[in-house]
Amino acid sequence: MTDFVIEKVAYKGWPNCFRLSNGRIELIVTTDVGPRIIHLSTHDGENIFKLYDELAGQTGGENWVNYGGHRLWHAPEDPVRTYYPDNTAVSFEQNGNSIHFIKQIEPQNGFQKEIEITLHTEKPEATVTHRLINHNLWAVEAAPWALSVMREGGQGFLLHPPRQSHSDCLIPLSSLILWAYTDLGDGRYTFTPRITRLQQQPGAEKPQKIGIQTAEGWCGYHIGNQLFLKQIKPDPHANYPDLGSRMELFTDATMLEVETLGPLTTIQPGQAIEHDERWVLLDNISDPLDDDALISLISSQE
Repeated sequence: MTDFVIEKVAYKGWPNCFRLSNGRIELIVTTDVGPRIIHLSTHDGENIFKLYDELAGQTGGENWVNYGGHRLWHAPEDPVRTYYPDNTAVSFEQNGNSIHFIKQIEPQNGFQKEIEITLHTEKPEATVTHRLINHNLWAVEAAPWALSVMREGGQGFLLHPPRQSHSDCLIPLSSLILWAYTDLGDGRYTFTPRITRLQQQPGAEKPQKIGIQTAEGWCGYHIGNQLFLKQIKPDPHANYPDLGSRMELFTDATMLEVETLGPLTTIQPGQAIEHDERWVLLDNISDPLDDDALISLISSQE
């Protein structure tokens, strides 16, 4: 752990940020707004997250702002409840190689959001725990929704279950989830037996989104020589939002989001629900990366 550090830094106009590094990867989280993880890179490498330069350093305001980086929402998506602004400061607590960021209660909906980051002591990985706390006097049904905004030019992917023969498996194993604006004929999609890919195309006029209901727990983003992997552990017996979606990709003209969801839960007053993502960031990865190579890399992280 000799290379492990948590230190306060200024970053992109936000004066109150924390840098977490283990010598392999580093994350930067601002406490001026959020909670938002605004930087993820290999040691001294380029930020793989999209950060909107014109919004960097900004605080305050009554409208939701997509600064970029990684955030926590609650699903199902609602134009009022989900988009409550995260433009004010958050508090934090440190415990060893973990740091915990805590937002004030959102008065409009009674939720409190927390993100806790635990950095691996040696490997290029971290566990990111997303927590929703219900401070209402009544139960609320919601699901934690973790969204990573990736910088433009790369390719997001969702992993499908291993294929089987017709005679060996007669029942379906997974399903793709489509939105009203999803166009499967759009050239940014690539479909193969094990992987659905969505290319981020700078300047593309029409947004695209796709989700997957699957027992597999891997998704991610590949750009240049960097590969960002997310792992979750879907509950096969739980009810998920968005027609059962566990993982989703969304892209527009400026970025691509890699999203995961937890189960829909009736959250009682005072109760908290959690959703864990395991992050792995690898470098020196070939571009393009074919299916066999990608699956092999994912398998090596199991």
